[in-house]
Amino acid sequence: MSQRVEILVGTRKGAFILESDATRRDWRLRGPFCQNWPTHDFVRATDGTLFAAGGNIWYGPSVWRSADNGETWTQSSAGLTYGDDEDKVTTIWKLTPTDGALYAGVEPAGLFRSSDGGQTWSHVAGLREHPSRPEWQPGNGGLCLHSIVTHPTDPNRLWVGISAVGTFETTDGGKTWATRNKGVRADFVPGPPPEFGQCVHKLRLHPDKPEWLYQQNHCGVYRSDDGGREWTDLSAGLPSEFGFPLVIHPHDPKTIYVIPHSGPEAGRQMIDGKAAVWRSRDRGDTWQRLDAGLPQSGAYLTVLREAMAVDSLNQPGVYFGTSTGQVFGSADEGEHWRLLADFLPDIWSVEAAVVDA
Repeated sequence: MSQRVEILVGTRKGAFILESDATRRDWRLRGPFCQNWPTHDFVRATDGTLFAAGGNIWYGPSVWRSADNGETWTQSSAGLTYGDDEDKVTTIWKLTPTDGALYAGVEPAGLFRSSDGGQTWSHVAGLREHPSRPEWQPGNGGLCLHSIVTHPTDPNRLWVGISAVGTFETTDGGKTWATRNKGVRADFVPGPPPEFGQCVHKLRLHPDKPEWLYQQNHCGVYRSDDGGREWTDLSAGLPSEFGFPLVIHPHDPKTIYVIPHSGPEAGRQMIDGKAAVWRSRDRGDTWQRLDAGLPQSGAYLTVLREAMAVDSLNQPGVYFGTSTGQVFGSADEGEHWRLLADFLPDIWSVEAAVVDA
């Protein structure tokens, strides 16, 4: 059976789909979907259902659902609340489908779970009951839960990343949580690194190695061999410690990709206006710059934390979207790149899916 590759793009003004056959030479754009609703994340579940999520300044958070490949949509925000006397949920930053549930990470930071395909939601209250909660502080992008990492075989175990709070893990389905930030720097905090208060930008896990975690942080790139209990800094060899996205090769948990940016005081953009993705094939011990086909002058681009993805074909494609509306892609694991779409609204998220044609 033939296959189709989709790049699911969430933007400030709705969701879009870029699609191609498995050769990934010619791409077609569809959208915008979700009535131009601001979309922080856009994903396809294993059963084929499309989910898009975000938040509207007037109407608050919402999840959009399509079971017919984007032809029709339903919308719901039922249950996306901490209660009448608590902080108001303003937007959804991350959606993570699992076999039995759909998780949503929101702002102000918290976790919600749906067991009915996003029609209704329940608060995973244990996270906000953590003793550190009164001291949580927002990063530049707000106090957002932007990374949800599920264990491939244990549904009670998952990790979340919060800016600027750090990484937490639960082993009991969300009832209790533990900080997982040992070894991660927080250079903006006086003194030694704290137990929490680190500014994780993106957190990832490979299903073949569920104890191996990777993260792009405000203060470096890191890996963990023990489920986040301790972290090793991988920043040596990169042109900057700062960046937003990180992805893992779908078939090789030793291979990761990041996009270094200039630091907060230097614009948070592609360094020297030269676009590049950096790849490591040895878990971050060494790095290689990949820039063939990417603009090497005047490219002061920004790639946000959710705006990078890989597909699952035998030779995976790698994709990223920019805050100025470009989508770049590589069909050969990052060796060569080309522009796939331009003039889109600000891109907030990029996900990739391979589906039967």
